[in-house]
Amino acid sequence: MSQMDKRPHVMSGTDERYSVKLICRNCRDPIPNIIEDFASGDLVCGDCGLVLGDRIIDTRSEWRTFANDEGDDPSRVGNAANPFLDGAQLDTVIARGGDKGSGLAKDLNRTHGRTTAQRHERNLVQAYKEISALCDAYDIPKTIVDIAKQLYKKVEDEQLQRGKSNDAIIAACIFLACRQDNAPRTFKEICALTKVDRKDIGRTFKFLKSKLGANTGTTSSNDLIARFCSNLNLSQETWRITKLLTEKAKEMEHISGKSPLSIASACIYMASHLIGDGRDAKAISDIAGVGEATIKSTYKIIYANRKELLTPAIMDRNPKASESNLI
Repeated sequence: MSQMDKRPHVMSGTDERYSVKLICRNCRDPIPNIIEDFASGDLVCGDCGLVLGDRIIDTRSEWRTFANDEGDDPSRVGNAANPFLDGAQLDTVIARGGDKGSGLAKDLNRTHGRTTAQRHERNLVQAYKEISALCDAYDIPKTIVDIAKQLYKKVEDEQLQRGKSNDAIIAACIFLACRQDNAPRTFKEICALTKVDRKDIGRTFKFLKSKLGANTGTTSSNDLIARFCSNLNLSQETWRITKLLTEKAKEMEHISGKSPLSIASACIYMASHLIGDGRDAKAISDIAGVGEATIKSTYKIIYANRKELLTPAIMDRNPKASESNLI
């Protein structure tokens, strides 16, 4: 290091003229011990305690802990905005505690909530919570949950819920969302999930489809086979054979009038027995939501036309496949 680098920095006259120094008028110390108290917004002399300034601006990062427990919290300046709600969402919340048990804070919280909260927003928040809870119970993906929330918000914005059960609207929104995301659920599955009558869901579904102009598509057997086979712990090969059987069965005249769900269930029954990994009608009925009698009656039609269905393309897919395994 050179001698020039070791010399102390000397301020020029211009530097001294334009520099701002803050010292305590009591201590007159050229190197003051000034403390910035951001909690009270004051500048305080650390030696004598004289308040040198007030209303100072906190220039630190706005990270703040909103959790009840002490420690690091990644929350930054409150919660993130909810895209499914309207408005700025910058509400003031009065805490319920901190009044030493007088109950005043709780009364203020209730009164403040009644005067500031909008009924429209309260209904949306409650409906969103119910949609999330129902979908979580069936492990339905978040993408479908978001679509269901968007559909419900359209219903609320256009005031289509008048005269309709709110539970039926939520069930229909989930049903529509599953179809739009190419992961359809049957009416019976939605009934079991939401505890809403099938007829109510069907009527509300048709009403919302016509009013919202939602693109729902159609539910085919192939959309259901993969999920049913997975729930029955069947192999990928069984799923592929079932898919081929279903495609061939659709072309049969004898099976016209049967629902895609019944055809898919009967084809799963046939494919599982064909390769020697059979599932009984009751197990398939519990998963697919189709009656045992319906599965067996549809299977009888398929079995009677097995020569037409069991093509070499199907029989050659698995060495264990044998017509003698069928019952």
